[in-house]
Amino acid sequence: MKPTAFDRVLMAAAIVLAILWMLPLLWVFALSLKSNAVLMERTDAIFTTPFTLRNYADILANSAVFRWVLNSCVVAGVQTLLVLLLSSLAGYGFARCEFRGKRVVFALVLAGLAVPEPAVVIPLHRFFAELGLHNSYAGLILPRLAAPFGVFLMTQFFKALPRELEEAALMDNASRWTIFWRVILPLTLPAQATLGIFSFLAAWNDYLWPLISATRPEMYTLTLGLASTQTNFAQSEGLGFLMAQAVFAALPVLVLYAFFQRHIVAAVSGGRPA
Repeated sequence: MKPTAFDRVLMAAAIVLAILWMLPLLWVFALSLKSNAVLMERTDAIFTTPFTLRNYADILANSAVFRWVLNSCVVAGVQTLLVLLLSSLAGYGFARCEFRGKRVVFALVLAGLAVPEPAVVIPLHRFFAELGLHNSYAGLILPRLAAPFGVFLMTQFFKALPRELEEAALMDNASRWTIFWRVILPLTLPAQATLGIFSFLAAWNDYLWPLISATRPEMYTLTLGLASTQTNFAQSEGLGFLMAQAVFAALPVLVLYAFFQRHIVAAVSGGRPA
């Protein structure tokens, strides 16, 4: 089918918006390739040579950086997997199982969406301090496993699936767990991908809770570790180094997107990867 004039206008508008969206990213990347001394002398220095990788070398010179990357990978990966598992189990229970107080419990779960994070920081800190879980992977992961949005998303997705699938499996004497694991769960891959993307990004970029729970440098996540290397005058005297830190922190997410691009697009569009 030949594209119409309206289709061309939409495509042109999409290209312009994409370029505008990319400009801040390109600006940050260009600043990260300039020395701090040059940036202090000229505001238009990003458009001229020379370029340097010194800012990235300074980041890698800190031997703790690779430990911070490992911590972020462990925390974000395990947290994402557990959020997917718990949200799927809870969502299936709310969508398919009947029990006393179901509506009240579901309302309480949704009420968690309205609770601001700073309101629970102090109770969480005291609770994990008494358990001795600060400066540990468990202390960094467990508080983020309560995912009301994930439970709501999976509940609505399970409700949209036809009950005839489960009834047919029950007639074949399949257990409830077998039905969930082998019949229903594979059909929720689009919702799983969507929730997994949001959960991983939230865990990777999390700063507030690691700042509270991780007080030892060896337990810092990447965002917290890079922030700890900044000076009080980072924005004026170390702008190039600051931008290099931003690029370095975002690089693993960009690599992840490159490998799972088809799944991410399918998740956002509500379909299946081609």
